[in-house]
Amino acid sequence: MMDFDLNQFLSVASVWVVPIILAVTLHEAAHGWVASKLGDNTAKYLGRVTFNPLKHIDLFGTILMPAGLLLISGGQFMFGFAKPVPVNFRALRNPRRDMVLVAAAGPGANILIAIAAALLLHVVTYAPDYAVDWLALNLINALKVNVILAMFNLLPLPPLDGGRIAVGLLPHPFSGMMARLERAGFGILIFMLFILPWIGGKIGFDLNVLGVLVLVPAQFVLEVILTLTGIT
Repeated sequence: MMDFDLNQFLSVASVWVVPIILAVTLHEAAHGWVASKLGDNTAKYLGRVTFNPLKHIDLFGTILMPAGLLLISGGQFMFGFAKPVPVNFRALRNPRRDMVLVAAAGPGANILIAIAAALLLHVVTYAPDYAVDWLALNLINALKVNVILAMFNLLPLPPLDGGRIAVGLLPHPFSGMMARLERAGFGILIFMLFILPWIGGKIGFDLNVLGVLVLVPAQFVLEVILTLTGIT
């Protein structure tokens, strides 16, 4: 049985908790804020257009899954999600166009956070000596988490943001076909995220398709951000 080191767990968690909570909170708040600007105040009335993470935390997606991934990966990886912000697309002034804008707001916010984290790496050395390494790890993890979260959500599968963007951009009847996938979307994600890699492990093949679809573009975007911000 793997030994559990509480001090090590808390140390590692301390450089992941803030980045992941910030990432999912601003992602969801951005959806609600853009929706409110385009005619739908559902999220605003429910108090979801806020930076208060308690309004967005999901027990499984924001706490249990990240903690489990942290333990399973030996402190190398943490990921999660928040409660989706409710949006009444029929209340939007231009539902088809505005659906795309609302959906894109979440990943867009994550990319902006990633850029901000990269820029802050230039000045982190001005912090007190005892905090430099801790702050740098938080910024590096914020950069990674936000890029991965953005790329994951841009997958063209409802109910992910990329699926909603596709529904808004595709012509009929393809948009309707894509929209109907939303009922099965979560099941498809679970299958691709957990079951398919498990099957691959049993038969000796790498079937981590979702990892490729997310991590390959994430690596590209990460390199672009690092280049543009002068980190590399």
